[in-house]
Order: sequence, then structure tokens, then C-alpha cells
Amino acid sequence: MKPCGMVLGSREAGALDFWVAVEEGQYLRLDDLVYVEFQHPDPLKGQVRYYGMVDQVLKLYEGSQFDTDVFLANRQLLPISLSYAAHVKVTRLDPEEYLPPDPGCPVYVARERDLEMALYYDKMTSEGQSTRLPAGILKNGEVAYLNLEFLNGVKGGHVNISGISGVATKTSYATFLLYSLFESGVMKDSLNAKALVFNVKGEDLFFLDKPNKGLKAEDRDKYTALGLPAGPFRSVAFRAPPKPTPGDVVPDVESRKGGVLPFYWDLVQFCKGGLLPYLFTDRGSMTNLGFLIDQVTERLRKLAADQRGPALQVEDWQDQQSLDDAGVTFDSLGKMRLSSFGQLVRYIEFKLLGPEGGEEDEKRPKGDPRWTARQATGTLEAFVRRLRASVQNVEFLIRGDKKGNPPDPLAAQEQVSVVGINRLSAQAQMFVVGSILREVFEKKSAGRPGAVFIVLDELNKYAPREDESPIKDILLDIAERGRSLGVILIGAQQTASEVERRVVGNAAIRVVGRLDAAEAERPEYRFMPASFRDRAVILPQGTMIVQQPELPVPLPLNFPYPAWATKASEQNLEAEISTEALERDLGL
Repeated sequence: MKPCGMVLGSREAGALDFWVAVEEGQYLRLDDLVYVEFQHPDPLKGQVRYYGMVDQVLKLYEGSQFDTDVFLANRQLLPISLSYAAHVKVTRLDPEEYLPPDPGCPVYVARERDLEMALYYDKMTSEGQSTRLPAGILKNGEVAYLNLEFLNGVKGGHVNISGISGVATKTSYATFLLYSLFESGVMKDSLNAKALVFNVKGEDLFFLDKPNKGLKAEDRDKYTALGLPAGPFRSVAFRAPPKPTPGDVVPDVESRKGGVLPFYWDLVQFCKGGLLPYLFTDRGSMTNLGFLIDQVTERLRKLAADQRGPALQVEDWQDQQSLDDAGVTFDSLGKMRLSSFGQLVRYIEFKLLGPEGGEEDEKRPKGDPRWTARQATGTLEAFVRRLRASVQNVEFLIRGDKKGNPPDPLAAQEQVSVVGINRLSAQAQMFVVGSILREVFEKKSAGRPGAVFIVLDELNKYAPREDESPIKDILLDIAERGRSLGVILIGAQQTASEVERRVVGNAAIRVVGRLDAAEAERPEYRFMPASFRDRAVILPQGTMIVQQPELPVPLPLNFPYPAWATKASEQNLEAEISTEALERDLGL
């Protein structure tokens, strides 16, 4: 193989980085992988091979002193030589003898076996089986791999993706990773694995099971190179909240007409599951309010402990006027029957503030002491105000007229569960995300087999750096203990600097798309060398910078255009009909 250049002698060469003089007629680009060999001073140790990635390239005229000399050189009036140099960041030494290479050593472009050594692909094995997970395409056309063991929880877990909304393609890359996990055949127990995807923007993710008519031949070639089929997700369940209108429960989805089921909780499930805290996003701002939330949650849990059905039965609501105003009914045994979230809120208000509410100048509340947790009237009223304000946001999600049907991705027959929250208010989104994540985490803590991958965008809203909330507590639990339980978070956000440090810091795989220039200078991106931070500001769509533990440098790559539709207009209905006809003819 012809060398592409030699180790420079006019610049310092170190054990961790060196400069290369590029041979005339050859070229090196950013991200190219190279290797160089040099003889160890101890003859018994043989050759030391350095593998590295080009992170800087420069050209200049040698023999030129002034800026205007370039014009003279162009007219061949000044004797000059063109210098073409590349800086190489060492990724691996074999053997690990930290000595600088000699100037003049030939440098070669790393391909095939040498490229695998440079990127530690040869280390991506477990019990004789490959753990190479296709993650994209390198600039030289070779496949980029992640070590599955740093994603599935064996050696590490979790993925964090940062980038500007609409440009960084964060959700697209997250779904591509899911597709690679389920379709590459690298994950041994992929059939038992589940995925929970929260659709937070538009209705794009409601078409994961539809082929994309915009897929071109070159995109299909990329899927072939990656060892993946170019098609949609094969096993997807879609859930959406019901429309906030009286009558039949209909999923609130516009672009997809069929195949979507509504989700909601009934009052008994709400109380038994202890879901009240997920209606409060500012729990940490008032310590006394936090104590009261815990107390009321526990009282509701005890109240619903032995009850069945969607409605909640109570016996101790004694204020007749409140009964009439709330529209409370009675069952055949004469017990009061709460059949809406609004009625439950009125009942809680009665238990906390008494039949006539709190008296203005009275510090001792008139409510049930078993419920009030000895809190002052001001705290009780603050709690009731927040609870009243939540009625219009979540009443259609917490019902007493129908048996609850909440999302349960671990029990679903389908492998991927898409839960739409894009049409919900901010408070309702927080409630849905917190309630589902808690259920998943509790089931996994109880020993439910199989890994579950959770895709959640806008992490800065659910796990903010400054504020405290029950949802943030669950995400911290997942980030810190989830990988040992098989709960893997694939989180995304525009600005990692606004997300709780422990959530971002526990991600073994860090991915960056296009960044805002100010955001790129934040400490959260110091895992990238300065040249990569500069490039992150101008990255095109479909290009990501990926950092994984085994590699000392980030890996720039691009990933193919989604083979699944990302919106209603991209559905390839003809291909879908052809597939259905083929399966019918084959008797599948």
C-alpha cells in the first residue's frame, strides 16, 4: 500500500498526537483514520503501531513572508513550496508503548483490518459473539459501530442526544438506533426487548410502521451496507389520549385514521397507583407542600385499596351543599360514588379544609387531621388551588365513568409502543410521562425480564437542572440504577446545559447534532475536542458526532434517511399494499 505521507520533522511528534506531511498527489481529510509504524528502541519489542484520526488539516506556502506573496507565487515570480499537513490524534497504540514516532515514518490510510483496530472494533465481542451495533456510515464509506454492551446495560447504558430542534434530527437518530437494535440481530434477546417512545411534537412518530416513499436507491444502499433491511418498524402499537369531549372515548389523532387506541386512567387506578404527585411540578419549591402531597397520596391509596371498578366510593362526605354542587351520586348500597376527577378534587378539598373551607384568620385547619398532616391552612389552600387548576388539564385522562386503559409497554404484544402526548397541556404531559415511567420502573424493579428502551425528547423539561419534581426523581433513578434493571433511557434535548447533570453524565453514549454556537461552549460538551465543537455549529442534517467509552475521540458519522414514514404525506401506500398482498398469497 502506498503511504499517504510521513511524520513531520518540523513539528513535535508525541505519543498521543503527531503531524503528517501529506504526499503530493495524496490527501487527508478531517476524520480520516491513519496508522504509522515505528521501530521500538528495544529490538526485542519489535514494531509499535499508532492508530489515529485526523482532527486538523492545514495548507500554506513555505518560503512566503508577506500576505501579498501569494499573488507573486501565483504568477510564478516567487519560489515557494506548498505545505499540506494533517494533525493526527492517536486513538490506539499496539502494543501500549508510549513513545513518539520517528519523523519520516511513513503514514498509511487505515482500511479494513487496520480501521477495525483504530476504532477498537476487534474488542466489540462478548462470549465469542460480536457486539457491533451499526450506528451509521463514516466519511470513508465504512460502517460505524457502537459497542452494544455500553448501550444494553452490560458495561454501561443510556444515550443522550443534543442539538438544535428541527436541524439536529435528534428523534430521527433515536429511532434509527432503535431500528438497529431490533433489526441488526446483534442483540441476542431482541425479541424480548421492548421500546417506549413518547411522541412529543406533531404526529410524526405515528407512522413508524409505514414505508417511506421518499427513500432513494442510495439510501437503500446505505441500509444494505449497515446490514439492515430498508423498511418500517414491524411491530408497533400506537396510543393517544382521548379527545377532551363528552361521549365516546375517541383517540385525539388527526393524521392517522386507524390503529390508534386511546389511553386513560380510572379514579381507582389513579389512587391505588399513587399518581397524585405527578400533577405537581413544583413540589421541591415548598417543603411543607411536599409533605402534604405525600400524605394525601397515601390516604387516597388506602381509600381505594379494596375497591374495584372505575368509580371511587366514599362514605364520609357530610357537606350536603358540596355534594349537590359536585353532582355526586349514590350506589345501590347508599354509598357516595365519585365518577369524575372534578368530584375527587372536591372531596379532597372537603377532607383538607372541612365543610366550609378554611377560616381566614384561623391557623388550625378544620379538615380531617388524618389528611392534613398537621399543615397550616395556608399550605392546605395552596395545595387545593393547584389541584383545582389541574382539573381542566387532566379530567379527561383520569375518569370514573369507564374502566382505565393506561399504556403498558411491557405487557403489549407489540415490540414498540408509541405514546402520543403532543396534544396535551404541559401539566398533562408531565402527568402521563411520570405515571408511565413509574409503572415501567416498578415492574422492572420487580424482575420483569427483557430490556426496555425509553425514548424521551425535551429532557430539559422533565429533568431540569435547577427545579425538583417527582418526574425528575424517576428519571434520576433510571439514569443511576436503570441499566442494572434493563431500563435504558435514550434521551434528547436542545441544550444539555439545562438538564440535570446526573442524567446526562450517566449516559455511556453521547451524541451531538447541530448545536447553537453559545451552547457548544458549555462544559457539557468538553468531551469533544475544540475542533469538533467548532464543527458542531455547522453540521448538516443527518450528520452526528458520537462519543462512546472505548474510543478516546468522538466519531463523526451520518445515518441513512428513515425507511419509515415520518409524516402522513411520506407513506408509501403502494408498497404497503404490495407487502400485504404478498403475505396473503403466501398464507402468512
